[in-house]
Amino acid sequence: MTRNPLLESHELPPFEAIRPEHVIPAIDTLLAENRTAIDDLVAQAERETPTWASLAAPLEALNDRLSRAWSPVSHLNGTMNNPELREAYQACLAKLSDYSTWLGQHEGLFRAWQALKAGPAWAELDEAQQRTVDNTLRDFRLAGVDLPADEKRRYGEIKARLSDLGNTFSNQLLDATQAWHKDIADAERLAGLPESALATLSANAEAKGVSGYRITLDFPSFYPVLTFADDRELRREVYTAFVTRASDQGPNAGEFDNAPIIEETLRLRHELAELLGFASYAELSLETKMAESPAQVRDFLDDLARRAVPQAREEFEELSAYARDTLGLATLEPWDVGYASEKLREARHAISQEQLRPYFPAPRVVDGLFRVVERLYGVTVEEDTSAPRYHADVRYFRILEGGEPIAGFYLDLYAREGKRGGAWMDECRVRRHHEDGALQLPVAYLTCNFTRPVGGQPALLTHDEVTTLFHEFGHGLHHMLTRQTVADVSGINGVAWDAVELPSQFMENFCWEREGLDLIAGHVESGEPLPAELLERLQAAKNFQSAMGLVRQLEFSLFDLRLHHELAAPSAAEVQALLDAVRDGVSVVPRAPFNRFQNGFAHIFAGGYAAGYYSYKWAEVLSADAWSAFEEAGIFDTETGRRFRREILEPGGSRDAAELFRAFRGRDPSVEPLLRHSGIRAA
Repeated sequence: MTRNPLLESHELPPFEAIRPEHVIPAIDTLLAENRTAIDDLVAQAERETPTWASLAAPLEALNDRLSRAWSPVSHLNGTMNNPELREAYQACLAKLSDYSTWLGQHEGLFRAWQALKAGPAWAELDEAQQRTVDNTLRDFRLAGVDLPADEKRRYGEIKARLSDLGNTFSNQLLDATQAWHKDIADAERLAGLPESALATLSANAEAKGVSGYRITLDFPSFYPVLTFADDRELRREVYTAFVTRASDQGPNAGEFDNAPIIEETLRLRHELAELLGFASYAELSLETKMAESPAQVRDFLDDLARRAVPQAREEFEELSAYARDTLGLATLEPWDVGYASEKLREARHAISQEQLRPYFPAPRVVDGLFRVVERLYGVTVEEDTSAPRYHADVRYFRILEGGEPIAGFYLDLYAREGKRGGAWMDECRVRRHHEDGALQLPVAYLTCNFTRPVGGQPALLTHDEVTTLFHEFGHGLHHMLTRQTVADVSGINGVAWDAVELPSQFMENFCWEREGLDLIAGHVESGEPLPAELLERLQAAKNFQSAMGLVRQLEFSLFDLRLHHELAAPSAAEVQALLDAVRDGVSVVPRAPFNRFQNGFAHIFAGGYAAGYYSYKWAEVLSADAWSAFEEAGIFDTETGRRFRREILEPGGSRDAAELFRAFRGRDPSVEPLLRHSGIRAA
């Protein structure tokens, strides 16, 4: 290779030039250069008392250069996965883990940061810089800097292995998802599916050179089958394939089984926690969160369960009676619940996701999202078609204020082969000052897996997909509208994990209000706004089975918390037993004995949510209460919008999340707005 684009400085990643063979040489080079530079900084700090300019700023520059190289590699691995890239990506995980451990256990560097805090320069640091120093010293201790040499070594081994296990979990889940499909020749067997779903399944088949229809386990494909297919046996077959992915059950039993990954991951997490002096991994996890202890989180979740479970049982009894009396389903099976629920929703509220699709063509929704943001925060969004892209579906936009760019983002909306499922926001560039004083603007990746456009028509989104887009864009705004220039507290960096969902869940509210929907929705053919009658039905249906939805989230949260707090090294059978016990307490829907939900629970085994899945509900308390301020003042009230930007989005991680919330709301958060918005009766 004559040049390596990952070692060059670019405003945006040069995706078209990046090849798998660039990855390992680039990471090897950067890690070696960083180690040498850091040792030089430490030697300098031993000669003279460190300052921000002599220690923190150069370290930030080193970290940023590494991040700018690794970010596109990691993103491509998640969105354009192929064997060559996967191999290069995986080879670098151990290198990066080893470097992270070396950095976190570097006693000389630790002493240099201690000297910065203890020295005369400390008083001259601003709030963001002091926060960064304090967080860094905390993270040194959480990296085992104080451990004896043999325990340090073991810490590094565990971290490297956990990184590898998380990647393997993700890969096996992706492979299991893509390993199954079902081809159907005759549309008769797909009776009940709307035209949009049939078009997707037909396009799936056409892409693979087969006739008829192909069902896959990608969300836009399997979900309509479980929701609309009249063929009960087909629903059972698709449900079984989905809930047994990467497990010892189902059509691909044992082929991609994540159970051994789960067992080893949990054992190593517990060992890691004990090395650092914690009784459980949950205690270790909460060191960097708003919640103070596992007991506090458990009390929070149990309180919500106390309020929601009785109502959820009533909702399920009502569903069962409807299924029996109207649909002829004497016993509801797991593969019947979504189907029966959709029928009951349509019967009660005369509305379905399919009725709404024509009002949410993707181009109109995206434009409406930008208009909502413009009204809220006084910024504008413009597409830049000259920016480098990694796929034809991907678009790049810049956010401008006063005509000047302040941020940018990649928008990748549609599901495709080689792209991991779900929706997420990730960091491409962080807002910070370069060494020459120039400002690096923040750039985000915004990724979804919506139904693709087919037949030359724009993609028509469900209302659920619209709220997902707004959710991820809320994360993006948190990253992009920051005013911080210290990387470690810029955007979402340094924000407590159980507060990071506040801006994302907050944005979802605009998808339910007339003022917001007037900007978002427009009929694909006529452009007419969402009719008042449809809006009334949509709002009336908002809390349809809301208690059932809440207890499902509580099931995930309690399982995650208890798994990481009560069990040290559980077997796969013990993991299943705990999940069953949690379900006995809060779940109201039937469950299949072959269901292996945990084997696909990527949030906690391949993401950052281990012992932190409760964060969704914890942050929803904050977001619902924040939204109530807009309900009081008007959802597009200029002053309230600017205040939310100033007190919640702009500070990033520079101040404590509870302090930021109080600055915006004028008081501590209340759970009552969440219960009201969710239609949960006060207990």
